[in-house]
Amino acid sequence: MSNLSAFIYSDEYLKYQFGSDHPFNPIREKYTLELLKRLEIFNGKAKIYYPKPASEEDLLLIHSKRYIEFVKTKSKEGIGYLDYGDTPASKGIYEAACIRVGGTLMGADLLMRNEVNHAFNPGGGFHHAKIEKAAGFCVFNDIAIVVKYLQKKYNVKKIAIIDIDGHHGDGTQEIFYKEPILKISFHRYDDWPRPFYPGTGKIEEIGEEKGLGFSVNIPLPIGTGDEDYLYAFNEIVPRLIENYKPEILIHQFGVDAHYQDPLVHLSLTTKAYKEISEITHELAHKYSNGKYLILGGGGYEPENVARCWAIMFITISESKVKDLEAYNKLFDPLINKERKPKVKEVVEKVKKLIFPLHNIEC
Repeated sequence: MSNLSAFIYSDEYLKYQFGSDHPFNPIREKYTLELLKRLEIFNGKAKIYYPKPASEEDLLLIHSKRYIEFVKTKSKEGIGYLDYGDTPASKGIYEAACIRVGGTLMGADLLMRNEVNHAFNPGGGFHHAKIEKAAGFCVFNDIAIVVKYLQKKYNVKKIAIIDIDGHHGDGTQEIFYKEPILKISFHRYDDWPRPFYPGTGKIEEIGEEKGLGFSVNIPLPIGTGDEDYLYAFNEIVPRLIENYKPEILIHQFGVDAHYQDPLVHLSLTTKAYKEISEITHELAHKYSNGKYLILGGGGYEPENVARCWAIMFITISESKVKDLEAYNKLFDPLINKERKPKVKEVVEKVKKLIFPLHNIEC
C-alpha cells in the first residue's frame, strides 16, 4: 500500500458559488491548498490530484433523473433557487457540483486501487442534499453517492461515516436510514432562538429496519468547547468503529464548529481538530487498512477553514513541515470555555440507546 496522502483540488471548484453575499465562499479550498504549498508539505508524503467531473450515471446512484434535470435547467437559467431559499441557482452550478462530486469519487478510486493511503477532497461533504432536492448549500450529496459507488464498483460492504460538521447531516441520514451504513454525527442541536438548522439529529433518530442502531446522533448545546467535544468523541466513536470494523472510513470534516464561525456558535479550536484527526487517522489504520476518505463541509470564515483543514491534512499525511514557526502560527490561542453538564448527559443517553444494539457494554 502506498504511504501517500492525496489532496484533491480543481480551480473549477471556485465556480461552485451562490453570489458574493452568500455565506458559502469557495475560496476556502484554494486558500487551504495555497497554505499547504507555502508550508512545503507536498514533498513526498502528500500529492495534489486533479479530479474530473462526475457523470450523470454517477449522480443517478442516489439522485432521481427528475431532480438532475431540474438542476441542469436551473443551472442554465441562473435564476431562482434549487431549494426553499438557501441554495441559489447560479449559472453553471450543475457543472460546478459535478466536479466536486468527481473529486470525492476520485478519492475513493485512489484508495481502493491502493495508490494512496488517505485522500482529502475539500470540495466535498455536501451532507444536506437529498434524493430529490437540494438543501443547505448542497446540490448533490457526494457522501451518499460515494457510498453507493464503493458498493457497486468495489463491492465494499462495511462503510462508516463520521460527520463533525456543526450542522446535522440530515440528507445522508435520510438516504441510509434503513441501511447498515454506520453514520455518527456530532452537531449543534437546540431550539434557541429557533430550531437550529436543519432541525434533525436527535438522539432518538437511530435508524430503522436493517439500519436500526446505525444512525448515531450526538446533539450538542450551543457553545460546546474542546474538552466536552473531545470527551464525547472519545466515549463514542472508537468503540463503535472497533465493533463495526469498516472497510473504509469516510470523514465529513466540516469545520463550522470553530469558535469564530459566524453560523454555528459551537466553540472548537484548532487543538480539537488536530486531536480528532489523530484519533480518526489511528482508527482508519487499526480497522480499515488505512483507507481514510476525508471530505470538506461547512466553514464560513475562509481563512479559519484553511487553517483547520491544513492542520488536519498535515496530521493525517504525517508530512514534515520545514517552517515550524509558520506551522505553529496556524493554531488558535488556548481559550477556556465553561463545561457543559448536558454533554455528559447526551453521551450517556447515546451509549444507553445505541451500544446494546451492537452488543457493546455501556
